[in-house]
Amino acid sequence: MPLNVLYEDNHIIVVNKRGGEIVQGDKTGDKTLGDDVKAYIKEKYKKPGDVFLGTVHRIDRPTSGIVLFARTSKALTRLNQMFQDKEIQKTYWAVTEKAPAEKQGTLVHFLTRNETQNKSYAHNSEKNGSKRAELH
Repeated sequence: MPLNVLYEDNHIIVVNKRGGEIVQGDKTGDKTLGDDVKAYIKEKYKKPGDVFLGTVHRIDRPTSGIVLFARTSKALTRLNQMFQDKEIQKTYWAVTEKAPAEKQGTLVHFLTRNETQNKSYAHNSEKNGSKRAELH
């Protein structure tokens, strides 16, 4: 499936990540969104050698959404500082099944981790080795 580039200039590139894609490498060794973006830049601009791409932030593998990458080290430094200074904010929207009619509330789940898959799973009740997670 082709890369969904929302915006790009000489300093940044903004991509719409599909659910299931991983932004940055992990122990699974799966191909990353960053790898795809580098290949896109290399081909589009006929860049010789390695392409610089800085990961400014990540979103979880199962999540879809917008990911911002820096195309230069200077842009990466500035964007990291902007996130640290809270000049840039991320907003999360969740689509849920059978959500309560209330606009606000608390979700409680119990998380287990599958180290082989490098994934976490949410359960409605406590499981052996699970961790309680609350979202308000």
